[in-house]
Amino acid sequence: MKKNISASEKLIFALDVDGYEEAMKWVKKLKDYVRVFKVGKQLFTACGPNIVKEILKNDCKVFLDLKFHDIPNTVSSAVIETAKLGVSIITIHASGGRKMIEKTRKDVDEFCAEKGIPVPLIAAVTVLTSISEEDLAEIGVGFTAKEQVLRLAKLSLESGADAIVCSPLEISFLRNSLGNNFKIIAPGIRDRGTKDDQKRVMSASDAIKAGADYIVVGRPIRNAPDPISAAEKIIGEIAGSN
Repeated sequence: MKKNISASEKLIFALDVDGYEEAMKWVKKLKDYVRVFKVGKQLFTACGPNIVKEILKNDCKVFLDLKFHDIPNTVSSAVIETAKLGVSIITIHASGGRKMIEKTRKDVDEFCAEKGIPVPLIAAVTVLTSISEEDLAEIGVGFTAKEQVLRLAKLSLESGADAIVCSPLEISFLRNSLGNNFKIIAPGIRDRGTKDDQKRVMSASDAIKAGADYIVVGRPIRNAPDPISAAEKIIGEIAGSN
């Protein structure tokens, strides 16, 4: 059975900034509205684990989006370190394969049980939202985006992943194909008509209606004239779509 998630926890704000001060400015500004903050490669490279610890001190959760993709032992060890930090969600690349995901699942579960600490949600990234059909063909993937997402999602769930990261356009397809017994995290959330480097996008309300458990939003809030109002608007859309 799927655990109910509040509207404010379904919104993950992407801290795609280049330093500690800028990141914590956004945490302090939005923490009364947003409960989960995404730390990606840029911010983690700039600040290291300390940024995670500071966000947690503000009574917020961390989605650590580092998209680990390496040999099984390396990924397993890295995810164990994220569990020590106390992150709620960590991403790995589904294309790392069955052995990588299975070892990570097994080792992280055993470590957290031994230490008595919470197990982070392991989310498998399928096809990036910036990737188009033409991009897939260029790198030698002989499937459509939907087909590749389904193949990677099925493999990931069979191997022990808790959640799937996919574009909003694949949410309904995955729910219809694989059911409801897993979480879906959807980046690529944009107002209708917005054009940028994200190619497979959808509005917040439509993504939740389609079956997303979490949506990741950065620029639509960060670049808004009134970021708090923008966050409240999205949370309202989420609440109205459940």
